[in-house]
Amino acid sequence: MAAIAIERLVKRYGPVQVVHGIDIDVRDGEFVVFVGPSGCGKSTTLRMIAGLEEIDGGEIRIGGRVVNRLEPKERNIAMVFQNYAIYPHMSVGENIGFGLYTSKLSKAEKRAKIEEVGRILGLEALLERRPSALSGGQRQRVAIGRAMVRDPAAFLFDEPLSNLDAQLRSQMRLEIKRLHQRLGSTIVYVTHDQVEAMTMADRIVVMRDGRILQIGEPMQLYENPADVFTARFIGSPTMNIMAAELRDGAVRLGDAEVRVPRPTLPRSGRVWLGVRPQELRVLQPDEPADLVLTGLVAVVEPLGPETFVHVEMGDQLILASASAKTPPAVGGAVRLGAPASALKLFDVETERAL
Repeated sequence: MAAIAIERLVKRYGPVQVVHGIDIDVRDGEFVVFVGPSGCGKSTTLRMIAGLEEIDGGEIRIGGRVVNRLEPKERNIAMVFQNYAIYPHMSVGENIGFGLYTSKLSKAEKRAKIEEVGRILGLEALLERRPSALSGGQRQRVAIGRAMVRDPAAFLFDEPLSNLDAQLRSQMRLEIKRLHQRLGSTIVYVTHDQVEAMTMADRIVVMRDGRILQIGEPMQLYENPADVFTARFIGSPTMNIMAAELRDGAVRLGDAEVRVPRPTLPRSGRVWLGVRPQELRVLQPDEPADLVLTGLVAVVEPLGPETFVHVEMGDQLILASASAKTPPAVGGAVRLGAPASALKLFDVETERAL
């Protein structure tokens, strides 16, 4: 396996710059997920690592070797695409072994590697079948197997689960994570799904408009987002962001006021106040909390072990959690409470965390 280093990477399409001098180091054996909305540059970055897109500035190193001018086949990487890209006229075994046909291995050695990969991926009983006889998850495993059989320095995944249904996506997330733990491989994985990023990554790279906003471990990004975009993008359901005001070290939101003991905060001014729905709870009638808000229940969403409640507060709809056994009634007035430690503050102008 190998580390991947990206320095000052730039990509342009004509006069339009789509990747703006980004830097990232992927450690040997690390699982790094690039996440962001469509058009943020994450797949373009992956394709530049693979050699499928030329770079317009910067440097890419794989295993310490500069690969800027190397063809994809010379980079010793394997890429798994969104649409599987497996051959319908070939069997599962032939698809997995496709990358070995030009190697110097004997026929027996090639077959042994195909069967080994088949066992690892649970495809050993399907090696003679055609792809048309497989489920979506099995086809994706075939595509992963074709990448694995070559023993690449790194794996690149470009939204490989987006064509699967919810249950299969959950199953494949687990299988890819277990595969990484078993092989210790270097993986760069691109997705727009923050759940995939949170559940699979060693580190997450959040991108927007061709720039990196924040890099960190999943819980670091969840608990300490660097900006409003990351705060909303990481975590499900999304974080509530509300307009508030700082006055002498206290945060005021309507009639509510709470002190947030942070020495670096400005004394006064407008801010964005963020709180996750899991931390903003429907209170009992006399239950205290550091921050207390009031509103009317618009929608109740029971989800088994927890219930989410959409609450109208002025002209804003905010999301809170409630007891699954005793959810509030639609149209009723509720008090919502959150501890001061759960509150996040962001600058109104820059949208950066304070």
